[in-house]
Amino acid sequence: MASPSGTPTKITQGSPTKGVIGESTLRPDGTLKVTGEFAYSSDMWHEDMLWGQILRSTVAHAEIVSIDTSQALAMPGVYAVLTYDDLPTDVKNYGLEIQDTPVLAHGKVRHHGEPVALVAADHPETARRAAAKINVDYRELPVITDEASATAPDALLVHENRDDHHAGHVPHPNIVHRQPIVRGDVAAARERADVIVEGEYTFGMQDQAFLGPESGLAVPEEDGGVHLYIATQWLHSDLRQIAPVLGLPEDKVRMTLSGVGGAFGGREDLSMQIHACLLALRTGKPVKIVYNRFESFFGHVHRHPAKLHYEHGATKDGKLTHMKCRIVLDGGAYASASPAVVGNASSLSVGPYVVEDVDIEAIALYTNNPPCGAMRGFGAVQACFAYEAQMDKLAAKLGMDPVEFRRLNAMEQGTLLPTGQPVDSPAPVAELLRRVKAMPMPPERQWESSEGADVRQLPGGLSNTTHGEGVVRGVGYAVGIKNVGFSEGFDDYSTAKVRVEVVAGEPVATVHTAMAEVGQGGVTVHAQIARTELGVTQVTIHPADTQVGSAGSTSASRQTYVTGGAVKNSCELVREKVLEIGRRKFGSYHPAWATAELLLEGGKVVTDGGEVLSDLADVLEGETVEVEAEWRHRPTEPFDLRTGQGNGHVQYSFAAHRAVVEVDTELGLVKVIELACAQDVGKALNPLSVLGQIQGGTTQGLGVAVMEEIVVDPKTAKVRNPSFTDYLIPTILDTPTIPVDVLELADEHAPYGLRGIGEAPTLSSTPAVLAAIRNATGLELNRTPVRPEHLTGTQLS
Repeated sequence: MASPSGTPTKITQGSPTKGVIGESTLRPDGTLKVTGEFAYSSDMWHEDMLWGQILRSTVAHAEIVSIDTSQALAMPGVYAVLTYDDLPTDVKNYGLEIQDTPVLAHGKVRHHGEPVALVAADHPETARRAAAKINVDYRELPVITDEASATAPDALLVHENRDDHHAGHVPHPNIVHRQPIVRGDVAAARERADVIVEGEYTFGMQDQAFLGPESGLAVPEEDGGVHLYIATQWLHSDLRQIAPVLGLPEDKVRMTLSGVGGAFGGREDLSMQIHACLLALRTGKPVKIVYNRFESFFGHVHRHPAKLHYEHGATKDGKLTHMKCRIVLDGGAYASASPAVVGNASSLSVGPYVVEDVDIEAIALYTNNPPCGAMRGFGAVQACFAYEAQMDKLAAKLGMDPVEFRRLNAMEQGTLLPTGQPVDSPAPVAELLRRVKAMPMPPERQWESSEGADVRQLPGGLSNTTHGEGVVRGVGYAVGIKNVGFSEGFDDYSTAKVRVEVVAGEPVATVHTAMAEVGQGGVTVHAQIARTELGVTQVTIHPADTQVGSAGSTSASRQTYVTGGAVKNSCELVREKVLEIGRRKFGSYHPAWATAELLLEGGKVVTDGGEVLSDLADVLEGETVEVEAEWRHRPTEPFDLRTGQGNGHVQYSFAAHRAVVEVDTELGLVKVIELACAQDVGKALNPLSVLGQIQGGTTQGLGVAVMEEIVVDPKTAKVRNPSFTDYLIPTILDTPTIPVDVLELADEHAPYGLRGIGEAPTLSSTPAVLAAIRNATGLELNRTPVRPEHLTGTQLS
């Protein structure tokens, strides 16, 4: 150590802080999660707590004639039964953007599984049985399930008397939002086209399928408030919606993040938050609500199913001339995030390509189908499925290689999007395609060995349906573009509080944000940022709660960008304060304190030349430095409601995939052998976490390609498969090899040059798999997911 009065020394090799930006630091919660010791929200317990249960509608669209709760109230162990009439204030609706979702149904129900009544009891089974004794008399109404039934002249209105800010610009009250984008002259460009291709595409409703169902614990407080321990994606958004319904100021609704078992957008909307708080305040006791898996399918929004019509033109030398498309998203019974999903789907509907002349329309419908909202990829996934199929059609019609056709039309930095916004950071679309195509191909006929066929490598897997007869290999490519962060003028910011102090003779940093850790690894990255900026080894991540400013939502690939930016900003301000203290304490000892740029590294204060001036602990002795600061990215603006022009997005991420599949063409079975990915991440703050995000997003895209779909009966609008028995998600046996080539081209506008990465691989993996199956079978396959009957022509019941 160099004492304040000693001679400065050079910092020794090996003393820089470990676990900083650019290193693969392990997750602090990783071991607990894989061993089953991690405490999730469903594990919470309070000594005298009650259990809450929600009664949900058994029909999709009906008038509520009456509700009789007398039998439920008479049951021993029941403490409360609440209906709409028991809500404490005039605020009875909530919503992310449009407050159209009732806390409990009133007058009528609009979708299968809508909450109608609440029960609190001393045992979960008692609460369940009491809910079953509530008698609701319904008068069923016709269901609205598609665009034709939603916009017919005599269509029933899902929401009567709409007065939200989108109502004035939509052509029908059953349309939530409409966003056109018009640029150039499509009619003239169409005349220049040598080839034109069209396609009608159908994208199925996907569930987030997170492993931890919705759950939380509401504890009444002595001051009349309530403390909610909850698994969510955005504490402050929940708070904004909860407090008015309870009739409480926000400072009396305290919220702490509990263990989150995955999210993927499904926890952006409220589920049981208000219900648990209402029951806790009514009974004066803590109330815990835990959904079972069946209820979870009704308790959160899903990915919008979509119908997409596309037309593309190209010259004979392969240059795109124009694009027309119409995207119809089914938003279900309530708005949720549908307006923003429409904005994403329309603005990203061209994909990562240069097209000067476009005519685009995207709408979201109100129907009596399950509500749909945020899910990983957020509108860009549906569009990517369609435009990538179009690229393959054009390449085939022109006799061109599908990858080279894409590279010929690939956007780059400086390209204008259809909205007129220039892409002002690296856009290595052509390079990603080149890289993914150059990756080694997996061996042929991997199932063959000297000891016989390994059925795990065959279509059908362990079902042992084929030993290689009729199995054909296919290869397909796709690339996608996804925006990062909230868009269209949203004030997207985050807050971080950072404190540095000496504990047991060692400098320790504490990082406190409201960021929801849902599995993305933010708790790891925040510690890496603090070590990088403050030069300390010991970093504590404070539990996320509403006692610090908002961190925004853990969605839109924004948390590392925005909350990471806030942590970096606060650390920089803390560092300046620490150095001010050092200058005040020790400036008279060495001129370097006053004249040189000072850094914190390895627990020491050093000059930019590497000379050690003091231990950080000596500087901080008797002092605590704390800063709470916000960080915002560059402003955006809404898209024009007539032309769609505007600088609506702040950053873009790009990923390309090559899928290799093997298809049993007789049985209609598909085995995805490999999903190779190349992605630009700007800067890999934690390379191991980057790899996990890319592989995870890729697998989610695989699921919607070949197995995942919530099936809704078109006659009744009821969900037919609300369980993991009937709603299939990829297991480890379905997950292929996923080699990843990571490109790091820094975005100068972002902290450390990073680029949000979590969503882009979900876009391109789905169309790559479909392209590979088309390549193997020669079939058009214009819907997701692909089922065996689509490959064999045999319709299954």
